[in-house]
Amino acid sequence: MQNILEKTEIKASAPCRIDMGGTLDIKTLYYPLRHYSPCTFNLAIGLRTEIRLLPYKNGIIKVSSKGFDSVEYPLESAPFDHDLGLMFAIASYFNAQQGVHILIDSSSPPRSALGGSSAAAVALVAAFSKICEYTGEPRFSKEKIAFLAHSIEESVAGVPCGFQDQLAAVYGGVNAWHWSATNDNPPYKREVIAEKSDFKKLEQNILLAYCGIPHESKDINSKWIKQFLTGKNRNIWNQIISWTQKFVHALSDGDIEEAAEYMKKETAARTQMTPNVFDSTGQMLVHAAEKNQCGARFTGAGGGGCIWAIGEVDQINRLTGVWEEILAPVNTACLLDLNIDEKGVTV
Repeated sequence: MQNILEKTEIKASAPCRIDMGGTLDIKTLYYPLRHYSPCTFNLAIGLRTEIRLLPYKNGIIKVSSKGFDSVEYPLESAPFDHDLGLMFAIASYFNAQQGVHILIDSSSPPRSALGGSSAAAVALVAAFSKICEYTGEPRFSKEKIAFLAHSIEESVAGVPCGFQDQLAAVYGGVNAWHWSATNDNPPYKREVIAEKSDFKKLEQNILLAYCGIPHESKDINSKWIKQFLTGKNRNIWNQIISWTQKFVHALSDGDIEEAAEYMKKETAARTQMTPNVFDSTGQMLVHAAEKNQCGARFTGAGGGGCIWAIGEVDQINRLTGVWEEILAPVNTACLLDLNIDEKGVTV
């Protein structure tokens, strides 16, 4: 590894995503609910996370990332429960004994609920897999990169993790993911919702805002899962599946107005289960969106981070100015540029 990195700079990058129907990509839910045909939706965006691998001191793993202090540990004692522990866990999987400096450059705000950590994991797995190619191992398929990134993340997270973030990071584009729960490999079926030729038009129907407050996905997701395990809100999850399916069908048919209505229903159901899924800024953004005939919801598991809206072009144009006024008093809040990413992971 050291010899390869001294001669060749290894870089990989993967996109973040916005989504709907999340949590249904967690086995805890999609196995018991399989008769309702659970699905999730995501759209990969041009806010990419880049990984660079550089040679470093023998036996030492160093990780540097925007928004975090740089840290380094011996490989054998690197903490996986650290904020950057997932990166150490991936380095351990690839047995980076000769030492490596992992540089992470993310174009999304830290902890913005856009799937940035999963995008970083996908990019890092892809980067290490490139080193494996130099040693004569077969090229990693996109599916293998996604599976490995998800498996390692779930193994160190201590809680069940969804799979859709890694899939968006690997494949890019606009997709629905249908969770079969049949023990087949893979456990999902990909449905492409929009082709590349439709991306520019669809981008005009979407607005994305960062609320300025970082999120912690475990807080909200763990509540939903605990409620589900105790038998609470099962009927609501059945409705969320139905609304996500109908959202996907409407978007696939180009019916933006209908898609927005189903998003409103899904958002209301989530808010009913966990009122703290929105902070005060998020609540104002969603209210403004609905007042302007748009649908809006949190990204990821909410509780801070980003809000996205969908609506007809003229409605989104009106909403843009309203959201700017709402975000103005919050120093770190802003609208984010939204471009649909077509490439997925690259090395």
